[in-house]
Amino acid sequence: MFHHSGKLQYPVKVDTPNPEFAMLLQQAIGGIEGEIRVAMQYFFQAMGARGDDRIRDMLMSTATEELSHIEMLGHAVALNLEGAPVSYQEATAKDPVMNAILGGANPRHLLSSGLSAMPVNSNGVPFDMSHVYATGNIAADMLANATAEAGGRVLASRLYNWTDDHGMKDFLSFLIARDTYHQQQWLAVIEELGGFEKQLPIPNATPEDNEAMQHSYYYLNTLLDKEAPKGRWSEGISLDGRSQYSVRNQPAPEGQEPSLGSAKEKSGAQKEQIDPNK
Repeated sequence: MFHHSGKLQYPVKVDTPNPEFAMLLQQAIGGIEGEIRVAMQYFFQAMGARGDDRIRDMLMSTATEELSHIEMLGHAVALNLEGAPVSYQEATAKDPVMNAILGGANPRHLLSSGLSAMPVNSNGVPFDMSHVYATGNIAADMLANATAEAGGRVLASRLYNWTDDHGMKDFLSFLIARDTYHQQQWLAVIEELGGFEKQLPIPNATPEDNEAMQHSYYYLNTLLDKEAPKGRWSEGISLDGRSQYSVRNQPAPEGQEPSLGSAKEKSGAQKEQIDPNK
């Protein structure tokens, strides 16, 4: 069950409407870095959560907060479209707005949504849920969530730098702040579960007998003209504490040639593929 307040989570104001910025804000709604993505990701993770019910509740609460962010962004889009023309005559009478439309504003805000937000990205492509990750593995999902929040904070920061509108900067500063917390929120779950040493590799429930562990801890350097770059990933104890990192430079391949042999009869291949002697 969901409950809804008639008020926004945080004030959203626009000092000077800007149809072009409305188009850019669509990325924060329906882009792969946007709020629809994280709301649905946390929602589906919550519905599939097993184990610690606190984490399920956290996921559901945060999914609901992200729905609030969609609402705020949708309001921001509509406010930025205030004063946009609804006819050619009106457009040509308002050169700045006409210039904004011809310069990159989304005409579908007029043609399809009546000067309001849509579930699309800044190019007008609908969000198709293909970037919603819910594996049922808590560690994998938390890492995916931290990555999603990192991408969202990058986008919000770029939008902040794009606009000079005081109201929009204030609103975006709020979104940036919430992304700061959410990144740490998801990583804090991993820390509470024992950190990377206990949670890596993911899934940590896979028996060692199922893993060819002689291949688990070396950096594979395939550069023919350079030695492997030295770093934390190539030397010292592994993050999971199970082994030491090492390097293999230009290793010889161990597998076979990937030859599939002759094609099958009635497979639609040329007869020379089916019988090389023909």
